[in-house]
Amino acid sequence: MSTVASAAPRRNKARIRAAVAATIGAALCAAMALDTTWVRSGGAADVPPGTFSPLAYGQKTFPAVQKAIQGRAVPAPALAAAIAKDPAAAAKQYGVESGVGVEYPVSFTGTLGDGDFGNYEVRVDGMPDTPKVALQTGPAVMGTDLRDATGTIQFGQFTNQIDYQNAGSALNKEMKKQVLSKLDTTDLKGKTVSVVGVFQLTDPAKWLVTPVSLEVK
Repeated sequence: MSTVASAAPRRNKARIRAAVAATIGAALCAAMALDTTWVRSGGAADVPPGTFSPLAYGQKTFPAVQKAIQGRAVPAPALAAAIAKDPAAAAKQYGVESGVGVEYPVSFTGTLGDGDFGNYEVRVDGMPDTPKVALQTGPAVMGTDLRDATGTIQFGQFTNQIDYQNAGSALNKEMKKQVLSKLDTTDLKGKTVSVVGVFQLTDPAKWLVTPVSLEVK
């Protein structure tokens, strides 16, 4: 038998072994893929087990906070009158004690005036000259009004102060996603809006309202 003739079977065997190895490798890769959980970077699941996820918290908790504020909101003129008449009674009837001030859920329809860093002045029919009403529309939404508005979210529910602060920020971000992202908040001057939101009464002369619903008329 010639050398060329004897080499042919060896080449065929090598090809067969390579094909079998490739098939086995492909099968192993497929099995690994089926047994793998893919996590999008920055997603709610992209955190180590047992670690507080602000993104997941905001997504889960904001709807309940929104519903609670909408259910307790007081028309702005009536709330202003109640606070002016008896602040303590108004706080007990309508508010939630929180830190340095009382959180009040409020509703109003008004016309937006000048905006400063996303905070628009609002002219609300039936309101006295004081307090002035302003509305937060981002891009930066400040404070922890959404976290503190219901009285059901407490520091003791979190591992540390950082997680507690992050919970407030997460609710603000989720509100921006669900409420403000649908609007062109850079061009609202002169528009009539219907708002349900919450503010902390730290300055009797001004309410800075964080919305949970905002409709442009």
